[in-house]
Amino acid sequence: MKHNRLGKLGEFVLGKGFYIVLFLCVAAIGISGYFLIDFVNVEEESKSVTANPSITLPDSSASVTTPKPEQETKQETTETEKPVQESMPDDPEAVEPTQETPEAPEAQQEEHKPVVYTWPVKGEILRTFSLETLSYDVTMGDWRTHNGIDISAEAGWNVMAAGEGQVVDVYEDALMGVTVVVQQPDGVVATYSNLASNPPVSVGDAVDTGSILGQIGDTAIAESGLKSHLHLEMTADEQAVDPLNYLPEK
Repeated sequence: MKHNRLGKLGEFVLGKGFYIVLFLCVAAIGISGYFLIDFVNVEEESKSVTANPSITLPDSSASVTTPKPEQETKQETTETEKPVQESMPDDPEAVEPTQETPEAPEAQQEEHKPVVYTWPVKGEILRTFSLETLSYDVTMGDWRTHNGIDISAEAGWNVMAAGEGQVVDVYEDALMGVTVVVQQPDGVVATYSNLASNPPVSVGDAVDTGSILGQIGDTAIAESGLKSHLHLEMTADEQAVDPLNYLPEK
């Protein structure tokens, strides 16, 4: 029996069965190799993922362009876009405008024009100019300052302008009576008081030295204790001055 089995095995080996067994062995070796290669690849991928990644830094010596500030960029753009004005040969040369100096008003030019003075009335001085010392006031019965001069004159006598100028005011004062004020070109303002009612001049009238301003009256209540007279005041730069410094010597 054993001999028969060995004989059949030998026939199988020598027959088709040998090739079948050989194919199966080759297939088994191929499958084992495939799984072995796949396992090796998985191991390598796992190592590459878990390892520290490498970063390539740029060369520090390479030139880096720093962005310019926005303000400088706008300024360069404005200067670039500014049109260049070409000079034309036929264009006239630009001339800078000259500022003309305004002429001084006529009133300022005549501010200190000399004035010829005269006495407004002929008479004696009843009371002098006195601002620093007190003088006796016969009307009020006391001692007080006096910012003008009182020149005696009969009632109704004409009162002349002591200097040329323009009438700037005509009014009746409660104490000094009917008054005419003349602005003179030398800067002096002359005030004539104790005039009669209805003087012949009005505001705005131009008067010359010696022009009639009115007549002597008795309207100055504050000086009614004196005999008939003209009360004359003068101011320069809004300060009271002595009229005798301007009137000519008698």
